[in-house]
Amino acid sequence: MHSGRIRTPRTAPRGARTARVAALAAAALLATVVPSAQAVAAPVPRIDLTVLVVDDGGSAVGAITAELKGSGVPYRRIDLDDPNRPVLDAAFLSDTVDGRPRAKYQGVVLPHETAFGPDSAEHTALRTYERTFGIPQVDAYTWSHPGVGLDYTNEGGWSGVLDGTTAGVTAAGRAGPFRYLSGALTFEDNDPSIAESYGYAGRPRAGYTSYLDVPVDGGGRASLVGEYTADGRRELVVTFAYNQYQRQFRALARGIVEWLTQGVHLGQSRNYLSVHVDDVFAPDARWDTARNCTPGDFDCVGDEGEGADPIRMTVADAQYAAAWQKASGFTLDMVYNGGQGEQWKTEHGGSDPLTDRLVADRAQYRWINHTYTHPFLGCVQDNTVVPWRCATDASGNTLWVGRSELSGQIRNNHNWAVGKGISVDRSELVTGEHSGLRTFPQQPADNPHLAGALADNGVKWLASDNSREPQQRSLGTTAGAAKTVPRHPMNVYYNVGTAAEMTDEYNWVYTSRADGGSGICESNPASTCLPAPLPVTTGYAGHIVPQEARTALSHVLGNDPRPHYVHQSNLAEERLLYPVLDRVLADYRGLFAPSAPVVNPRQKDVGTELTRRAAWDQALAAGKVTAYRIGTAVTVKAPAGLAAPITAPEGTRKQLLLGTAAFGSPYAGTRSAWTTPELLQTSVTLTLPTA
Repeated sequence: MHSGRIRTPRTAPRGARTARVAALAAAALLATVVPSAQAVAAPVPRIDLTVLVVDDGGSAVGAITAELKGSGVPYRRIDLDDPNRPVLDAAFLSDTVDGRPRAKYQGVVLPHETAFGPDSAEHTALRTYERTFGIPQVDAYTWSHPGVGLDYTNEGGWSGVLDGTTAGVTAAGRAGPFRYLSGALTFEDNDPSIAESYGYAGRPRAGYTSYLDVPVDGGGRASLVGEYTADGRRELVVTFAYNQYQRQFRALARGIVEWLTQGVHLGQSRNYLSVHVDDVFAPDARWDTARNCTPGDFDCVGDEGEGADPIRMTVADAQYAAAWQKASGFTLDMVYNGGQGEQWKTEHGGSDPLTDRLVADRAQYRWINHTYTHPFLGCVQDNTVVPWRCATDASGNTLWVGRSELSGQIRNNHNWAVGKGISVDRSELVTGEHSGLRTFPQQPADNPHLAGALADNGVKWLASDNSREPQQRSLGTTAGAAKTVPRHPMNVYYNVGTAAEMTDEYNWVYTSRADGGSGICESNPASTCLPAPLPVTTGYAGHIVPQEARTALSHVLGNDPRPHYVHQSNLAEERLLYPVLDRVLADYRGLFAPSAPVVNPRQKDVGTELTRRAAWDQALAAGKVTAYRIGTAVTVKAPAGLAAPITAPEGTRKQLLLGTAAFGSPYAGTRSAWTTPELLQTSVTLTLPTA
C-alpha cells in the first residue's frame, strides 16, 4: 500500500548558482559526436563512455543519477560533502593512453554551474577539460540569470510554483534532444496543499537556445530548460526543481541523458507496459461490504470457502475486451485456468458460452498458463484460522503440496490450451496467488518441490509479486533453473465487480479506524491514510482511477519492464479496468511522439530483460566493461558472453566479420540494442554517422 504522493521541497539553488545550458538540434547533436577541430589537437582523443556526477545530495542530481543507473549508463559519483573526495584537476579528468589523449568522462552532471565555487581551481580545471575535449555539462537545477544565458526573472520572466502548469517543448527541443515528446508537458499537481515543483523561467540571451518554455505575462515565453553555448563550452540548464518520480522529469529524463552523452552511450531505455489478466475462465469471490471480508477466500471468520454471487466475465464482456484491444491498439495477456472453465461448464448444464467466445477469439490475445484449477501450491493450508497458517505433521514439520500435484497442475493446463488451439508458451507460468513461492509471514520459504516441478514442465519464467519480491531471483541452483518475473499489482481489486464495491474496500484499507477503516494504513509506515472516506458513488472515478493510472504511468516512464496484473473480474460487470488503462494510454500518447510507442513485452521477454540488466550491472560494478569512442568509432569490450546495452544515433553501423550492418532497432529517435561481438571478434565496434 502506498500514499501515491510525490513531493518535492520548494527549494532554491544553493549559493550563487550561475547556471548555463546550450541549445541543441538533432543535426547539431550528431555534429558534436566528434569534438571540433579547434577543440582538440591531433591525434583524435579517446572519450570514455562514462559520466561524471558531482552530487550535493539534492533531488535534482539524484534524479539524473537514478536515470543513469536505471538505464545502465556507467557513471562515477563524487560526493561534495565527503571531505576525502578526490580533487577535480587535470589528472583526475584526463590522461594519455597509447599516446592518445583520453577524456575519462563523456559528460558531467553538476548540481549547478558553480558547484565548486566560481573562483576555485576545480571550477577552472573542469571548464578547461570541457573546452578541450568538447564535453557537455548538465546544470541539474539553477536559477535564471545571465551566467547561464538567461535574463533575471524580473526582466520579463517568471518564478513560482509550477504545479499544474503546461509547458511547451520548443521547435528546437522537438528537433533535438526532446524529439520523442509530442510538444506539451504538464507539471504534476497531485496535492493542492503542497508545492511540488518550483521554477525560474527566464528570457533567453545570446548563446541560449530554449528547449522547454512557458508563457509569461505581457506576451512571449520564458525558458525552463535550454542549452547555453559560451566560451567553447555547452551546458544544459534546468531552472526548475524536481525529483526522480515526478512525471515532468520522467518525460524529460531520456532527452537529458541523450544531450549529456551526445547521443552515444552504454545503456538503453524503453517505455514498457504489459497487463496480465489473471483467473481467466475462473470466477472470483466477491467482497462483502457489510462484513469487510471476502467469503469464499477463507478470510472471513467462520468462512467455509463457499462464497456467494461470484464475479465472472460474460460473453458480452469477452466481446468488449476484443473490441477494446482493437480500438486501443493494446494487447492483454490472458492468464488462464482451463480446469476452472471445465468445472463451470459441469456446474452449469454442460455449457460455457464465455469459454467458447474467448477460445474463438484466441488469436487476439496472448495466453499464459495459470495452472489448471488455481489451487494454492505452497504449503498445505490450514484454513481453520484467519489468517490461514501452514499445516504441520505430528512432529511440527511443514506439510507441502507435492511435486506430482504441482507438475500436474502445470501440465494439464498447458495441454488443455493446446487442445483448444490456443498458442501458449511452455516457458511461462503464473501460479495461483503466486503460490509455491515464499509467502510472508506464514510461509517464509519456497515449496521445496517447486523447482523440480518447473523443470519437469520446461518452465523458465515464473511470475512473482513485485510488492513482495521486487528483484528477480533464481529458483534452484542449476544453470537452467527458472527465474522469477516480478509483476506490479494494480490497485483494482480482484474481488469487486462494481465501482461501489471497489470504493468500499478501498476505504476499508486506506482509512483510519476512527473513520471506520481497518487502520492498516495507520500501522504501515509505507502507507498514508485517506483524510476521509471516499464517496461510494464517485470515489472510484474521482480518486482511484487517476491515482492508479498515475502509478502505472510512473512505471511505464521509469524504464520498468515488469508487467502489471489484474483479474478477470476487472473486465466483468462494470469493467473497472478499462478507465484506468484508457487514462494511462491517453496520458502517455499525449506526452510522447509516435517514435516512442509503448512497448508491450510478453513475460519471457521481461524475464530476459531483467536477467540481462542484472548481469550488466554486476559487470559495471566489477569494472569489467571498457567503452570509448575515437572520432566516429565506438568500441565496447565486456566479458565473454555478456550482452552490452548500447544507444547510438540513427545511421550507426555495426562491424561484422565481413562488412557492416545497421545497428540496433529504432526507438525515440535513436537506435539501441543488447549486443555482443560478432564471430571471431573480441569487442563490439560501431561506426557513427557524420553530421
